[in-house]
This record gives sequence, structure tokens and C-alpha cells, in this order.
Amino acid sequence: MIVDKFNQFCDAVALNTGAAASYLIGDQIDLGTVPADLGHADQLYLVIKVTTAITAAATGTLSFTLASDAAAALTPASASKHLTTPVFDAAAGIAANTILYAGKLPFAGNVPYERYLGILQNTGVAAITAGAVDAFLCKDLAAWKAYPNAAGA
Repeated sequence: MIVDKFNQFCDAVALNTGAAASYLIGDQIDLGTVPADLGHADQLYLVIKVTTAITAAATGTLSFTLASDAAAALTPASASKHLTTPVFDAAAGIAANTILYAGKLPFAGNVPYERYLGILQNTGVAAITAGAVDAFLCKDLAAWKAYPNAAGA
């Protein structure tokens, strides 16, 4: 998997430790004044990886949203939401090097992409107390897996 620095939202960016809410984290990608429908010509993938273990108060949960907005400082309430990850139990702890999400970017469809693309951290119930993530777009996923040798079976 090759990571293009221009397609990277977060590089070991610390998570927001505020109360339950949505927060813009990392950098934004400027799609230009007339954004194209991402993923039509070449399929793109969003990858979110834990770089520093994530912890939260007793009932803390966490998810991420790929969103776009007309302004670089994406506003969670008004941003167009294109993809939201599953909800993760941060209270149980999430180890470093865990891939939280790796999936295809959705086509614009009924929710067109706006000029600036970014990542929203959605903290649920209780605050995140520690953690950092990488979040980026790429054209291919690292999907290698070791299987047992079937020789002699």
C-alpha cells in the first residue's frame, strides 16, 4: 500500500479528548472548486489505523465519518457525510497498529462531494482519554495474509 502525502488526513494525529461530540481531526484535502465524483475513474479506499493505543472512560465509543464541506474547517453539523465507520468500543481499549477501517470510498450519488474533504471523529457517551490515528486515501489495500501450508494434506 502506497500512501500519497497529498491524500493523507492524519499522520499519527492525536484524537480529540473532549466530551461526546463530533470533531474535525487532521488535515483536509482540497478537491477544487468543481469537485469530481471520487472513485469513478480509479477506486479509492479510506484507511484508518491506530498509531497510539486508544482508551476512553468506562462507556466511551468512537467512530469516524468521511465528510466534505464548502469551507476547509468542516463543520460537523452542516458537512456532507459520505461514509461512517462502525462504532468501536474505546472503553475496552484499541491497540496500536489496529486497522479500524479499510473500505472503498462511496460514489457521490445523492450526496455530492463538496470542495474540502476531511475526517470527523465521533465520540460517543464518554470522552476519549488517549490515542492517535493515521487516516488516508489509497488505491490499493495491504491485504496479505499467511495461510497454513497444505502440502501433504
